Amino acid sequence: MATIKDVAKEAGLAVGTVSRILNNRGYISDNAREKVDTAMKKLNYRPNEMARSLQKKHSRLIGVIVPRIAHPYFAFLISCLEEAAYQNDYRILLLNSQGIPTKESEFMDLCFRNKVVGIILCNGNLDIARTGDFSVPVVTIERKHEGGDASIECDNEQGGRMAAEHLIENGCIHLLHINGVTCANMPAEKRGYGFTAACRQHRVQSDVVNVSFEDYCLKDAGEILNRILDEYPGVDGIFASDDILAAELLKVCREREIHVPRQMKIVGFDDTDIAGLCQPSLTTIRQPVREIAECAVGFISRMFDNEPVPVRTILPVELVKREST
Repeated sequence: MATIKDVAKEAGLAVGTVSRILNNRGYISDNAREKVDTAMKKLNYRPNEMARSLQKKHSRLIGVIVPRIAHPYFAFLISCLEEAAYQNDYRILLLNSQGIPTKESEFMDLCFRNKVVGIILCNGNLDIARTGDFSVPVVTIERKHEGGDASIECDNEQGGRMAAEHLIENGCIHLLHINGVTCANMPAEKRGYGFTAACRQHRVQSDVVNVSFEDYCLKDAGEILNRILDEYPGVDGIFASDDILAAELLKVCREREIHVPRQMKIVGFDDTDIAGLCQPSLTTIRQPVREIAECAVGFISRMFDNEPVPVRTILPVELVKREST
């Protein structure tokens, strides 16, 4: 990894001059600034803001990057992260990427410039391995481990299995999984693996339909779900990949006069507030969101103190039975 000495050598300047440029102290010619900027880009050098902040006092900020603040799951996760951070004498710098990789990359840099003690990256499409060395811990939540220091996820595969087995135990003979997870970096795709494996084990007919989050959020979700029900008329049990999708499905069933749970049984995932507010209330797989948040903040704190943490952590899920089954 390049150092300030390497930058000085490449630019043909003294180390002290480069240091003054990086810290914006004193008069520096435009020509010298240009030389340093060119050398930094060539060597892929980033000033170690963390080390410089520690010479004074670190920020006690934890960067939190989420793809969607408005989504009930992320809203609750953010609340839990803020609470866990506060309990550990940290504050969060919250950034909403809207799932855009370029924004996520920019926000990683923004966190770095704001001298955060660590970054918590929630889902997203960013290839962390290509963002360079930020010299701060990076903890990922619900995404495949690549490039970060530690990853935390719930047992998605077990959740899918629980959903299928619950539907089968309640008499369903033709199951359908509507998968709203299409990002390759997300372990949530394993919900479908567990669902399919359970159906195969019990020799129950099953199908999987993939619907992107953008499709059912930005387009007419009712139209998409109506089309799915038309294509699979024999289905009597559905596992939706999240509670929002399941809630939309309850609405469509009501409009089609399909009685839930007598004619159709539905299971969601996450156990957000919406699950208990639905009519009928929604059976779902509960993620341990509060525990995930506490774990993420704890890992940042421990790594900042140079203590080891597990590379990958998987937390158990729980079936919450309500009226939809």
